[in-house]
Amino acid sequence: MHSNQLINESSPYLLQHAHNPVNWFPWGEEALTKAKAENKPILVSIGYAACHWCHVMEKESFENEATAAIMNEHFINIKIDREERPDLDHIYMDAVQAISGSGGWPLNVFLTPDCKPFFGGTYFPPVKAYNRNSWTEVLLNIAKAFTERHTEIEEQANKLTNHLLNANLFGNVKAGASHHLFSAETAQIIADNILKQADTTWGGFGNAPKFPQTFSIQYLLRHYHFTKHEPSLQQALLSLDKMIAGGIYDQIGGGFARYSTDAQWLAPHFEKMLYDNALLIGVLSEAYQLTKNTAYATIIHQTLGFIEREMTHELGGFFSALDADSEGVEGKFYTWSLQEIEAILGDNAQLYLKFYEITKEGNWEHTNILWVTKSYQEFALENSLTEEELTIFLEQCNNQLLAERNKRIRPALDDKILLGWNALMITAYCKAYAATANEKYKQIAIANIAFLEEKFIQLDGSWYHTYKNNQAKIPAFLDDYAYTIQCYIHLQEITGNQVYLEKAATITSYVIEHFSDEGGLFYYTHQNQNDIIVRKKEVYDGATPSGNAVMAINLAYLGVIFNNIHWQERADNNCILLNNALTKYPTSFGVWASFLQQKVVGLKEIVITGKNFTQSLSLINQSYIPNKVIQSTDFEKNNFPLLANKLIKAENTFYLCKNYSCLEPTNNLESFLAIM
Repeated sequence: MHSNQLINESSPYLLQHAHNPVNWFPWGEEALTKAKAENKPILVSIGYAACHWCHVMEKESFENEATAAIMNEHFINIKIDREERPDLDHIYMDAVQAISGSGGWPLNVFLTPDCKPFFGGTYFPPVKAYNRNSWTEVLLNIAKAFTERHTEIEEQANKLTNHLLNANLFGNVKAGASHHLFSAETAQIIADNILKQADTTWGGFGNAPKFPQTFSIQYLLRHYHFTKHEPSLQQALLSLDKMIAGGIYDQIGGGFARYSTDAQWLAPHFEKMLYDNALLIGVLSEAYQLTKNTAYATIIHQTLGFIEREMTHELGGFFSALDADSEGVEGKFYTWSLQEIEAILGDNAQLYLKFYEITKEGNWEHTNILWVTKSYQEFALENSLTEEELTIFLEQCNNQLLAERNKRIRPALDDKILLGWNALMITAYCKAYAATANEKYKQIAIANIAFLEEKFIQLDGSWYHTYKNNQAKIPAFLDDYAYTIQCYIHLQEITGNQVYLEKAATITSYVIEHFSDEGGLFYYTHQNQNDIIVRKKEVYDGATPSGNAVMAINLAYLGVIFNNIHWQERADNNCILLNNALTKYPTSFGVWASFLQQKVVGLKEIVITGKNFTQSLSLINQSYIPNKVIQSTDFEKNNFPLLANKLIKAENTFYLCKNYSCLEPTNNLESFLAIM
């Protein structure tokens, strides 16, 4: 069996390619030095372990001896896990989008020996198809051009690199201290522009393929809360309800797939990513706080049950992803034939088949994806059941099917533990605890931040990005730090432990020192990182939140906690730098939009003091107050501005403040909630 240089890596994606006949290298000094020494172009191929088309291209091309021989003869071949090196993925994805107008994974990009991109694309078939040249044609054409038209290739590489540099210049001019952007009118324009893209029949935004777009849903929930704008609430809840009913949600095992390939949320791309589930748990928690609809609490419990069962390391920490494929077939693990269900459920099968509309022909590629087309209330009425009876029946049947499904060959698990994605999931657990008061969620959040602190922090106080096999590596990126600060803030909100705020402030100071640009935004990479051709600034809220957007919210929050006006002004100015882009394209700037929304309505400063504040803190957290800064204490000597000069009594006392000026305190929690 072949083995290449990836054999010593820890990334599941790189290890998948460790036995290809292609002489793959990981990104690093050995490969880059070799390219210069041999004056060969570099082929960088980027993907991730749960990527379906990455697997397809591997089987068709990278496992083919003849194709591998061409690659080995003419190129230095480098494999990159985009989740380990998102910085490199961002740079070379931008280059390919500039070349072709589109991007995706696998990402295949050709570089000069000094790492400048000159050509690239995504998936290439083994023979000419889909209006695309075959992979071997591409390889031979590039190899020939590199030899015979070297000057042209150098010019193209320089042009592309300059394009990347110029695209990164935004935000280098300081914004003003005040701006018309922060207005109720702007907040309404953002809501209107989100709703222009709404699918009012099936929920969500835009056409297929459909992604959850949790940031837009969160914005609409909050917009309704602040303004009572009914269309915002309707679209937010419709989107959640249709996803919950759809095949994108695992009706048997809990948890959400990456996206839906159709407008109805029926047929997902079956990979399950940690960050999608974290973000959906967060927005479902807000929906539950706002509506008290127990269906949302049920989905929270089921999804976190999936996370604990399938995505959690025995010592702590959360794994990254589950593959879409098993046994080489996408979705095989999750789909069912009518005959299978009849055999497993016996006498209960007919009602179950009817509820999920399971047929002999199937609803997707001759098999069945479970999805819900009628409400529990409607179906129960039609079948002479109570909703409670139907719920118990479905739960029993689903547990039987889950037990049977667990005997199948499982999709591959990407078991690396990423700092940023783990921080997002800790925040999700905090929000789930706040909404449901399930004590287990708080304890899991506390245990997992302790795990990250033990495994990821370096001696100089900086953090690593990824961990596996008891080894952490790769310096953390902006997103890692931003999400970690955010989860510390949420941990303090649910525990009252002020140490979490001090840790958040320490990391914030580190980010400001090592990631700042000239205008106030933050670069994606540390200032000492030297293996990239561009230090990018990421501002779009895509599949995960922009680190810059999360930092704006962090700075505003911690600015109040520590009375640091510079942090608050920096957050404002960074948002102002986006200006018209934020209002015109809010679905690409959803977290920024929530920051603007917060600026418009203002932050409520909430303080709880007392020897037994924990129960009151939990009750306040169950209320929907998305624009709050909250601290609680049973200790009189405090250096925090909000807690200064607050007397500690046996009875809990509640303060509602703005700019550190507080209304008359009360000992009555009910009246305090009414005031808010």
